[in-house]
Amino acid sequence: MNILRSDLAVANRQPAPPPNPEHFNGNAQAGHDAARKNVMIDCGWGRLLYGPTFESPKALAQELMQETPGKRDIALHVESPQLILAEAPSNLFLDPSLIFRRPVGAMYPTEPVAPGIIVRPLATRADIAAINRLYAMRNMVPLDPRTVWSQRHSDAIVYLVAEDENTGEIIGSAMGIDHRAAFGDEEGGSSLWCLVVDPQTGLSGAGKSLVAHLINLFTERECSYLELSVLHTNQHAIALYQKLGFEQAPGFVIKHKNAINEKLFMETDNNFSGLNPYARLIVDEARRRGISVDVLDEKAGIFKLRYAGHEILCRESLTELTGGVAMTWCQDKVLTSRRLSSVGIRVPRQQTAGDLQADIAFLHECGSVVVKPAMGEQGKGISVDVRSEEDLKAAIDRASKEGGHVILEEFCAGQDLRVVVIGYKVVAAAMRRPAEITGDGALTVMQLIERQSARRAAATGGESKIPVDSETERCLAEQGLTYESIPANGQAIPVRKTANLHTGGTIHDVTDGLSTTLRDVSEAAARALRIPVVGLDFLVSGPDAEEYVLIEANERPGLANHQPQPTAQRFIDLLFPLTA
Repeated sequence: MNILRSDLAVANRQPAPPPNPEHFNGNAQAGHDAARKNVMIDCGWGRLLYGPTFESPKALAQELMQETPGKRDIALHVESPQLILAEAPSNLFLDPSLIFRRPVGAMYPTEPVAPGIIVRPLATRADIAAINRLYAMRNMVPLDPRTVWSQRHSDAIVYLVAEDENTGEIIGSAMGIDHRAAFGDEEGGSSLWCLVVDPQTGLSGAGKSLVAHLINLFTERECSYLELSVLHTNQHAIALYQKLGFEQAPGFVIKHKNAINEKLFMETDNNFSGLNPYARLIVDEARRRGISVDVLDEKAGIFKLRYAGHEILCRESLTELTGGVAMTWCQDKVLTSRRLSSVGIRVPRQQTAGDLQADIAFLHECGSVVVKPAMGEQGKGISVDVRSEEDLKAAIDRASKEGGHVILEEFCAGQDLRVVVIGYKVVAAAMRRPAEITGDGALTVMQLIERQSARRAAATGGESKIPVDSETERCLAEQGLTYESIPANGQAIPVRKTANLHTGGTIHDVTDGLSTTLRDVSEAAARALRIPVVGLDFLVSGPDAEEYVLIEANERPGLANHQPQPTAQRFIDLLFPLTA
């Protein structure tokens, strides 16, 4: 059981024979006066065990074996890793992480906080929820709110958040530990943990700003260095830290063999490494349940799952459970609209393009239209909020290049909502926002697009990028901008009107706030289309709305875009209910 002091939580589980770990108050002056033994700090996501403070390899190994399920304990600066592993070779492993270190002090200046970003200590319980939202986006172990809240005034541990100055949204977080306050470290060190940045933010420099803030904080406390641990394959993070003055330092890290760490100590099957994120999410969940996986076409994301004599073919989230008629209804947007309208679900007015005069008449009748290929996907060839005859002609030409017939659809104002239905039950809902950049007063629109596009690509395995095309140019022109324009600091600029992930859009989970009406309509639409796994696109005023229009049905929805909702779990439940 963990014992929580007023501001620092230290684990008090004692294996046999007990190592007698000391407990301490993070604000106690004694923390600066004497080194402690068997130091374990509860960080909210697991414990940090400082190897040099432990009395013996056996004591450290036994304490690692007491890891709480669902948490991730880390033994840092282990001096003789072979002796620790010898105590429990089947349960512990040498973590393939590197330690980086940077001296701190007045003679080692840091970069200033980036424009538009405020870095501050965690202050409210809402901040903890915001940090956990970021952790979920990065598949990190979540914080225990009670533990973190009890530590908010600690001398030994500090949780920071980076805030968007204009919106107040939390876009990053980091944790720091003062080693002298934590365990009387004679070297006066400090460490950085859990640096995370929202991959969907349009602001640059949140990560650097968090690191700089910690460096300045520990400089004021007269610490000697700041160190961190980073996985050896995380080249993006390593490059950032090296740019900030960190250099690799000696040291070993040991962890417990649990499900969270499995990919670090299990042999990687290269047969799955080339799958896209949507297929990989499903394959990983299947393997976790003991379901065999046979990849048939890696590039297309086609694989076969087999369990207890039952097998099923999948292409990402599309399976043999989806019939041919359901596929036809979903693939052709004209048929989708006609089918949904027939069962009383509200859809926009629609017309097939072809006769220019009829197309222009429909434009004038609606005032504004959406032009899109009837058989398209991933936002390709779509033009939104088309108002002039000239733009209409260009939009039809652009859509026709995607193949098949082109449809004109009444433009309906509203936010883009994606609802995922699995087994005819709503599993996840997310608001999708079009790609947007934020000016800094120095970079051009093109440079800002390139930076934001690179961040989105890195966060989605290359799936999300902002196109540089005529539709982006049209969106900018409506705002009086070109690619060479230099927006003012903090100026938010939409660069697309469609909210598709593949065109740089961002996704924000709203499942818990979805109205009963939208849940009922989503499940009714899935049943009407006779499709057990579907992504439905609505235009609404918000997730709690009663009014809506349903604009599309996607027969192969991306399940990897809806953290923290259990989309992959419910998908495998549907296919193999005995493994649920």
